[in-house]
Amino acid sequence: MDTNESRLAEATPAELDELFERLKNWRRWGPGDQRAALNHQTHEHRAKAAALVTDGVLVSLAHDLPLEPSVETPNPAHHHMLKSGDARDSSGIPGYEACGDYIGTQVHGLGITHIDALSHMFVRGEMFGGRPSSEVRSDGAQANSVMTLSDGLVGRGVLLDVPLVRGVEHLDGADAIGVADLEAAEAAQGVTVGAGDFLLISTGRDARRRAADGRLDPVRAGLAGLHHSCLPWLHDRQVSVLGSDGISDLMPYRSTPGWPFPVHQIGIVAIGLHLIDNLDLGTIGAACVERSRWEFLLTVNPLRIPRATGCPVNPVAVL
Repeated sequence: MDTNESRLAEATPAELDELFERLKNWRRWGPGDQRAALNHQTHEHRAKAAALVTDGVLVSLAHDLPLEPSVETPNPAHHHMLKSGDARDSSGIPGYEACGDYIGTQVHGLGITHIDALSHMFVRGEMFGGRPSSEVRSDGAQANSVMTLSDGLVGRGVLLDVPLVRGVEHLDGADAIGVADLEAAEAAQGVTVGAGDFLLISTGRDARRRAADGRLDPVRAGLAGLHHSCLPWLHDRQVSVLGSDGISDLMPYRSTPGWPFPVHQIGIVAIGLHLIDNLDLGTIGAACVERSRWEFLLTVNPLRIPRATGCPVNPVAVL
């Protein structure tokens, strides 16, 4: 495993500055491009991913939308009934009986399963493509919004289960995952991450929460995540979407001045990776172990919300 402290040490600001510039995809697919790393995924890739379906089993990779406050989700979703069963016939239309709901939620954070659009993050006032932060106004993002994903995402999902390969139930807080961990998982699971893939990385966060009697404080106890040295690997492998049961970054945030969350900052702003945070990877992990297969068709369908910088999602694997 890549546990060498010198290799997994925190970077200097100059090192992350250089990494940001070196991994930029801003002009790779022409001026005005907003798909970014999604360009790695071709029609052929999606067709091959569809061929991975063998038994048709569906597995959700999302948590239930939290409706009660917790340390992980201090601002939960709002759900209330606009019309319940006792008012089912209040429409004034004879014979029409119905109820209705309202739902509203923040998008980003440490608890809700969501996808980050490329307008979510800035580095020195710029988002992906060099677009200025002024293009995200009080009415939302004028570019790089979640509408880039309005036709949905369908492709090959690859799960790398780092705790399984290390022989533990879960990773501890602030445990850095290095390139050697990712490649050890590839070797152990017999799968290779390639161009256009949706890469999902398990840290065992939900098992860790269960071991803590259902309470996990990501800020104080930390979250495992990718070391910044994984960013060139993600770039070279031409990953399209990166997801994790954490936030892909380490918690607590890094102490390197200007670079508290390098996977978000460099991954989204420079590389153009759409990130899916706070996945539930326990069920799909068990299904992969049962089948000895760590690749599957993955579908992600964000709501079509104009100018949104992200969206809660329910990724579904088809096995």
